[in-house]
Amino acid sequence: MRILHLVLKRCWYEMIERGEKTEEYREIKPYWTKRIGLYDAVKFSCGYTKRTMTFECRSISIGKGRKEWGAPDNDVYIIKLGKRIN
Repeated sequence: MRILHLVLKRCWYEMIERGEKTEEYREIKPYWTKRIGLYDAVKFSCGYTKRTMTFECRSISIGKGRKEWGAPDNDVYIIKLGKRIN
């Protein structure tokens, strides 16, 4: 199973944990372009703590995200989350 590991600020981590936020965003830059690929799951860390959770990765696409979920005005990678695994 290929797992994408992402570190989040507490506010975004807790929104995902509560089920309010169902997608995560990353800027389209060379750093993420090299790393974004086919993943089975996404593992989130709350900052650099041991607090983590893992979700199925439904899809990764490019588009405009929701401002209230932290997306900038330009296109971004949109990582759509499925059900929580752990």
